[in-house]
Amino acid sequence: MQLNESEHLLAAFAHFFPGASTVGSYVGGQLVAGDGETVQLHGAASGRPSLAYRDAGAGVVEQAARAAAAAQKQWWALTHAARGRIVFAVGQQIRDHLEPLAQLEAISAGKPIRDCRGEVAKVAEMFEYYAGWCDKFYGDVIPVPTTHLNYTRREPIGTVLQVTPWNAPIFTCGWQVAPAIAMGNAVLLKPSELTPFTSLAVAALAEKAGVPAGLINVLAGYGHTVGQAAIDNPAVKKVVFVGSPATGRKIAEAAARRLLPCVLELGGKSANIVFEDADLKRACLGAQAAIFSSAGQSCVAGSRLLVQRSVYERFVDMLAGGAARIKVGAPLDDATEVGPISNKKQYEHVISMIAEGVKAGAKLATPAQEAGEGFFVRPTVLAHATNEMDVARTEIFGPVVVAIPFDTEEDAVRMANDSDFGLAGAVWTNDIARGHRVASQVNAGTFWINGYKTINVASPFGGYNQSGYGRSSGVEALHEYTQTKSVWVETAAAPAAAFGYV
Repeated sequence: MQLNESEHLLAAFAHFFPGASTVGSYVGGQLVAGDGETVQLHGAASGRPSLAYRDAGAGVVEQAARAAAAAQKQWWALTHAARGRIVFAVGQQIRDHLEPLAQLEAISAGKPIRDCRGEVAKVAEMFEYYAGWCDKFYGDVIPVPTTHLNYTRREPIGTVLQVTPWNAPIFTCGWQVAPAIAMGNAVLLKPSELTPFTSLAVAALAEKAGVPAGLINVLAGYGHTVGQAAIDNPAVKKVVFVGSPATGRKIAEAAARRLLPCVLELGGKSANIVFEDADLKRACLGAQAAIFSSAGQSCVAGSRLLVQRSVYERFVDMLAGGAARIKVGAPLDDATEVGPISNKKQYEHVISMIAEGVKAGAKLATPAQEAGEGFFVRPTVLAHATNEMDVARTEIFGPVVVAIPFDTEEDAVRMANDSDFGLAGAVWTNDIARGHRVASQVNAGTFWINGYKTINVASPFGGYNQSGYGRSSGVEALHEYTQTKSVWVETAAAPAAAFGYV
């Protein structure tokens, strides 16, 4: 008998939590049922209601905060090398469960299984990379002009709240959790209420690897309930958020009331620039990967395609022709290259933005969308657009690229920077001097020359402008998850008394 969507999701979840009849939060090593309002999920491929579960509620958040504080003391008491061995073992656990994790991610998030397998492997790599840093990230000795020995210590922050999005649940889980625990912190992870499943699984696997119960707690529920309660909890000392600018502002405001530092990664409207001297076939393939992979549900998606006017028509025709050949289909089909939009709200936003772009004067270079079952959007090219159109300024977060012509290098740089965002960008050219020149002038935290969407845990990642602040990944993430203590030791045999009497 074929399982319905709810049963299919629970069956995949049961690989990590045998006997689980619904979703809960993972607190202190246990799956804990919530007592808040109902969260109703929908299958992305069908659009029909799927599993429902209860929001964690404030009581579960308090329980998680206590568990985190206790586990963090135990974790920080280990030697750096011992922590490193355990963090590395987390990566091995993820590799050992790659296929079940990929299946669970595909079912719950609507992502193509081929993409999920790659992302799970990258999550394993994240833990392995930061495991190597555990005993290599140390302080300094400062040559102060006194008789003191002055040295610095890099110490953990304590308990960190991490809020991750629905578009890449397991990837952003590993992206944040790995450096946080490597530096000795505990974590309250609040994934999107729509996609908590693989984050819960990672927490359980981490404990199998030797991480203390309670070090990684996953809170299943809404941001306005669970997220707000976590920000308000005294145990939380820092907030890390990946998501939209609107929600990021709310989180920053809530954190500011407690003077909590934040790291915010808030999406983008990245410019992908193609010059007439570029290898146009390579650039076309790169442009497709930049916007159509992951159904465009990527913060670094190359959603603004700036093409030099002399090759504009030719390039747009090539791009539209390639888009028509991309396989759109069910997440668990190995042949699927583009899956559905993850949820109904986002699907409706994408469809409305396409219609708005056409109304504003952009031309559909690809066939119009056809209504059907599920939240599917075919790869879409909006041609003859201008940089002033809303579709060129608003993050669509779907497989929709806005193609805009430009004339000169100065025009391209000006248009690329004429945006509230600044997360990523790229340039395609055979003039390497121009490539470096443009890379230095475009305001973006990540920039590619003759490529797109290459991201690695060893490289820092974050945005300019409204794309947020702070850095995830690379060595810079370790600074975000530690605080510096300056220690002064008097070394003089008979130090001069600066003040006082005996």
